[in-house]
This record gives sequence, C-alpha cells and structure tokens, in this order.
Amino acid sequence: MKAVLKNYRQSPRKVRLLADLVRGKRVAQALQTLSFTNKRAADPVVKLINSAVANAKQQGADVEKLFIKSIAVDKGIVLKRFMPRARGSAAQILKRSSHVAVELGSK
Repeated sequence: MKAVLKNYRQSPRKVRLLADLVRGKRVAQALQTLSFTNKRAADPVVKLINSAVANAKQQGADVEKLFIKSIAVDKGIVLKRFMPRARGSAAQILKRSSHVAVELGSK
C-alpha cells in the first residue's frame, strides 16, 4: 500500500512541511487537513495519498482503517541554471525537486 511521486518540482524543505502535518493521521483526517492548507504542494500530496488508497483497495484493504504509516520527502534531481551578475560574472541558481513516498497501514 505504497505510492511514490518522483521529480516534483518544488524544494524538499517546503514539501516536508506538509509531510509533517499528515504523518501518523488517518487518511480522511489527513486529506481534510491538506484541503485547508494554503501551500502549493498540498494538491500533489493529496493526489499521492489518493493513489495509495486506490492501491490499498486493489489489495482488498478496508479504507476506513487506513492511516499514514510513513511519508518521506527526499531530494530529487537539481537543475542548475545561471543568472548574469555584475562585471560579466554569473550566479548559480539551483532548481530543486523532491521525491515523495507514502506508505499506508491499517489499524
């Protein structure tokens, strides 16, 4: 009963804020919390949890008893871009991405 989101184009530090909100909660409570959260990563995390719930249904688990056993946000690929600066030099810009993994358990 797992689901994985790879190469989500937002920094892991920002996505971990949402992961910490829902870790250990029941699925319905976690989805309700995320629906009222004003963060850009909330929608992809909701889709990821719904995908994990669909995977659990395929295995025959009871949806009412599911909770978020673990949710991990890891570093993805980093795109390196450059911005012109004074006197012909350049500053590096790191465009970070995240890998998010959700595992559901049943009580």
